[in-house]
Amino acid sequence: MSVAREYDAPGGIPGDTAGTPGRPHIPSPAQAPVQPTASDAASEVIRWAAFGCAVVPVVLLMCGLPVGGALGAGAGLAAVTAASRALLRHSERTAARLDADGVSPHRGRHGRTGIGAHRGGRRV
Repeated sequence: MSVAREYDAPGGIPGDTAGTPGRPHIPSPAQAPVQPTASDAASEVIRWAAFGCAVVPVVLLMCGLPVGGALGAGAGLAAVTAASRALLRHSERTAARLDADGVSPHRGRHGRTGIGAHRGGRRV
């Protein structure tokens, strides 16, 4: 005669032995959190900036600012956001190019290294 088995937890599966006293449940190993890349982080910042460009004029209108002032503030924020995006993308491309070339960045005006007669020594 077959006896119906009770579930160990709400939503449990009949016949699942994970919660039975003789067999403890072994959780699966935790996965390491995924770190966003620089490009993802920059995209996230730009998305929030664009959201701010849309929300600020609405809030200014609700506070009683004239339509022209609210639109002007929104346009100014949009210009700053666009400039910031351009600078972020340029910086990402430059960093990627330096990584790909394996070249160190420019070292200064004359580009020489080391110590020598022209590196702050006494002149007679």
